[in-house]
Amino acid sequence: MKAIIISAALSLSALFAACNPLYRTNNGPLVTSTDSSKGFAVVELFTSEGCSSCPPADELLAKLEQESNGKQLYLLAFHVDYWDHQGWKDSFSQHIFSERQEEYAGWLNLNTVYTPQIVVNGRSQYVGSDVANITYAINQALEATPPETLNLKATPAAGGLSVSWAPLSPQKNTRLLLALVQKNAQSNVRAGENAGRKLSHVQIVKQLTSIDPKRASLAMVPTPAGFNTQDWELIGFLQRNSDGKILAATKTNLNQ
Repeated sequence: MKAIIISAALSLSALFAACNPLYRTNNGPLVTSTDSSKGFAVVELFTSEGCSSCPPADELLAKLEQESNGKQLYLLAFHVDYWDHQGWKDSFSQHIFSERQEEYAGWLNLNTVYTPQIVVNGRSQYVGSDVANITYAINQALEATPPETLNLKATPAAGGLSVSWAPLSPQKNTRLLLALVQKNAQSNVRAGENAGRKLSHVQIVKQLTSIDPKRASLAMVPTPAGFNTQDWELIGFLQRNSDGKILAATKTNLNQ
């Protein structure tokens, strides 16, 4: 049943991408907010190499990444695993990311999960090719005053990163999420819906650590094989457990 529902959502996604002139032409900047110090936007893309409608959404994330310099725009690509049985195993997929998407389905009152899906600041969701509404939500978020602030510090330690944080006033019923992100990668897909394609990815989440900020002020984030401070970054955000709203976000430069 899930596969049938997902396929229907993907067909809608593909139709929107084909009919959306903004998406086809890519004219002009997507991020128009000029105040780099006011608000923030956490953009979570749920995607899969096994989904033929996902590459355009991956390309949108890459364009947003190109325009993110100096802005509080935090991009996260979560590769889900429920497409892995369709003929191609996405090497970046993890079941925990599918579970996170299902959690959003509950928070946002959705009947199902689908790809590609983009969630902005935990409060609004869009088909990953809906450029007009996605960029509107991002620009609105960048202009809003956040309810909290967050600072992160990460230092290398045996087997990972030692991470400390300082939220201004950590609220009850929140969790701090630390996302270890590989900035870019490519795959040659040999089977499934994208067979024969070379896919490029940005901001790939490889490790997601959840912490209760009221119980701890230090955490160890494991680093995978191939990790280096040049090609990876750590993004942290404070999320409310009751409805998924993201209250604060930041990232730390690992290359210092």
